[in-house]
Amino acid sequence: MRSNNRPWLAIISAVVAIVALSILSWLSQPPEDALVVYCSHDSIYSEVILRDFERRTGIQVVIRFDTEATKSLGLVNLLIAEKDGPQCDVFWNNEVLGTMRLKNEGVLAPYAGAGYRRIPDSFKDPESYWTGFAARLRVGIMNTATAIPLQTDPISEESDADLSDMAIAKPLYGTSLTHYSALWHELGGERLKDWHNDRIKRGLLVVNGNAVVKNLTAEGQCNYGWTDTDDYYLALDDARTVDLIPLRTPSGKTICIPNSVAMIRGTTRPEAAKRLIEFLLSEETESRLAKSRSRQIPLGPVQRDELPEEVRWLATLAEDAVDLNLLHQAHDECRAWLETVYID
Repeated sequence: MRSNNRPWLAIISAVVAIVALSILSWLSQPPEDALVVYCSHDSIYSEVILRDFERRTGIQVVIRFDTEATKSLGLVNLLIAEKDGPQCDVFWNNEVLGTMRLKNEGVLAPYAGAGYRRIPDSFKDPESYWTGFAARLRVGIMNTATAIPLQTDPISEESDADLSDMAIAKPLYGTSLTHYSALWHELGGERLKDWHNDRIKRGLLVVNGNAVVKNLTAEGQCNYGWTDTDDYYLALDDARTVDLIPLRTPSGKTICIPNSVAMIRGTTRPEAAKRLIEFLLSEETESRLAKSRSRQIPLGPVQRDELPEEVRWLATLAEDAVDLNLLHQAHDECRAWLETVYID
């Protein structure tokens, strides 16, 4: 009679599985001396810069990206959750207001180096907890093959246009939330709520992300939408029949939204973190992002005559931008309202 080895086989299989999982978990952990960067900026632009920093300095960089739909909100919430046991050293955000929230939550550490000093006051924290760089503008994108060319924004407060073929990104995240926060700041909460609800009733389409707005408009499924200049130029470079309208607040200000960088409080790699922050805030990095397909706007001094013509034009619009430091309270109040609208 043969003995029944199945119980032993099951035990051995379980042990092997546990060991394998332990090895995989160990391998997935970043090395102790690596610099951990949470990044909500598009990986197509940010990763090459971070890898270049790694190559030049010899400092290993571990990057955690977020999704297009949730963008900075997911990483902001993660950083708050990790506040008492930080896993991140540097946060490269694709906007500013979420970074301001991290400051108020006690997640960030101040740092004012040479890079901080080269950025204008309206694009950095007065107490040096974060610094902006390489900005985008909020714009209206239109498909000139399917729609009559527009001179004004059809989603604006004054317009009574049909909105059934127009789109915006869900304003709970990223630059769309900054846009809504600027409107909240100038219009007030109740007026913005009425404006938003009226647009939804009139058929305005709300989608997951600025890139979706760009794609729908570039492909002719929508005639018009709100997005950022980097998405607009991607469509233009792909030979789409698109044009743009610079968007302005009710007071006439443009909406210029920089990337932001900040050091995490409790980092065990402060010197490496500072070196990366200086690298990101340098003239070289801002010029590099300006010359990329995203056409991002340098905020500090650069050789303007070396910039693409369209970036020089965008930079003149950015000079008349709303001061983002004024939007913190509006951001908190607006986000709280939008969470009741879009989060069950």
